[in-house]
Amino acid sequence: MRSSELAALAGVTIRTVRHYLQIGILDEPERSVNGYRDYDVSHLVRLLRITRLTELGLPLAALPDVLDNPGAADKLLDELDQQAAAEMERLAGRRAAIARLRSHGALPDLPPEMAAFGPTLSAIADVSPDAARHEHEQVVLISHLLGETGTSAFAGAMAQHSLFTPATTDLLRRFAELGPDTPQEGIEQVAEDMVTLYRPLLENWPDIGFGADVSSLLAAYGERTLNEQQHHANQLFAQRLLGRMADEEGPPHDPA
Repeated sequence: MRSSELAALAGVTIRTVRHYLQIGILDEPERSVNGYRDYDVSHLVRLLRITRLTELGLPLAALPDVLDNPGAADKLLDELDQQAAAEMERLAGRRAAIARLRSHGALPDLPPEMAAFGPTLSAIADVSPDAARHEHEQVVLISHLLGETGTSAFAGAMAQHSLFTPATTDLLRRFAELGPDTPQEGIEQVAEDMVTLYRPLLENWPDIGFGADVSSLLAAYGERTLNEQQHHANQLFAQRLLGRMADEEGPPHDPA
């Protein structure tokens, strides 16, 4: 039979047949008097075995050992089973992440650990799509820099201190609305409310590294996306927070 007939009977493409010939897992058939390859039923059986093994996930490089040495099958099946189990676990984790994102109405590229932040982002988007994008991308950046474990700890701390709530949404909405027409008192009030909201989290920061790389990259991102009034509010927030935390600690105690 010709290669087209062989491929059709086996349910593969002619290109696949030629590839198997090239790498040596399918024997080269004799050629007919007119120069065409002349396959017989033994080639079909070999091709069906190859197809079945590749469907199980067997790499082509391992096929010769299994095709020609039935004793290698047990070990190989164990390896394939372990690979399948790992793949099932990975897919189960992916489905769980998708379900978590969907349950909170979060965008697909938001880390699943931060899915609870999805409704807040949606609410901000109603006021300012640019501000919502800033918060969203900032969360993506922080999560990447902290890693999966750090992001989980960060999300847990935010939940513990009630930062996935309407209060956070309202504050971020007000922050998004800061602009050239905002009076100084309005900027100061937003900064003051930021201190009130975020101070418990910052005073009880989880055991994760929020190092210089994270801080500098977030600062650089803010420089590109925030307006003058929002920068001013952030500066006031940092000044007031650090000042009050230092006041509460008081001067160092001298036992003498």
